[in-house]
Parts: sequence; structure tokens; C-alpha cells
Amino acid sequence: MESLREAARDFLAHRRVAVVGVSRGGDTAANVIYRRMRRDGYEVFAINPNATEVEGDPCWLALDALPDGVETVVVGTPPDAAAEVVAACARAGVRRVWLHRSFGTGSVDPAAVKLARRHGMAVLAGGCPMMFLDPVDPAHRCFRWLLGATGKLPDGRDYV
Repeated sequence: MESLREAARDFLAHRRVAVVGVSRGGDTAANVIYRRMRRDGYEVFAINPNATEVEGDPCWLALDALPDGVETVVVGTPPDAAAEVVAACARAGVRRVWLHRSFGTGSVDPAAVKLARRHGMAVLAGGCPMMFLDPVDPAHRCFRWLLGATGKLPDGRDYV
């Protein structure tokens, strides 16, 4: 890929997606992403090993419990859980993973990135899908600019 915008476009073109790290309280970035993707017509699955319902929808305990799998996964867990999620993605045959990060480390973990690449996955290590879901809200447009200006967005070249 030549740019983050192209990598994001490719990732978001896949309409069957799991969001790992949603919470029952609805107060995480993963929940915000889940709600937006559901609103935009994605077939989106909430993954949380400690919940059976999230956002009024069934919640799955693990990726391998999903009927028919998914094409892409957004990881919204703490970084120390990201490698485990990527390993589950590899077992499930997922080819595209987005490790969410706005400020701080988010879900980005160097070991998770290495593992994804070792398994031949396209991985976006940073940023947020909502920075590219049209129409982009003003807050995410600002986040995209700020993270880009500070060098904290992936450049997209490693997303293959």
C-alpha cells in the first residue's frame, strides 16, 4: 500500500468485522467503533470473554465462536492483550487487523505487530477506523491530523 488512506479504505471495504475489547458499560473506544460500524451497515460482531450482550446485541466470547468467521478485526484491548488477540486472529484465518490507538499506546503492542506480520496479516498499528469512515466527524478529523503531525499514525506501507 502506498498510504494510510489506501490501507484504511482496503480494511473498511470488508464489511464483516469483529471488534475485540468492547465493554458492557459502553465506555471504551472499541464500543464507539462498534456502534459507528453497526450504524454504517457493517456486519459487526462484539467480542468480550466476559459478556454475553453488549450494546443490546449478542456478544461473542472469542473469535473462534463466531459463525462463519470475519474478514477483519479491530483490536480495542489494552496493549498487553493485543498479541493474544492477534494469535486468535491467525487461528481464525483473519487476514486484516487494526490495532486501535488514538492517544497513548492504545492497543498497539510491538509483539502483536510482529506476530501479525509473521502470520502474513495486513496490520494497521495505530489510528482509528473512525478517522476514515465517511463522513468523518470533526473530532476524528482533528485526531487524524494531530496524530499524523506527531508521527503516531501508521503510514500504510506495511499493510499488504
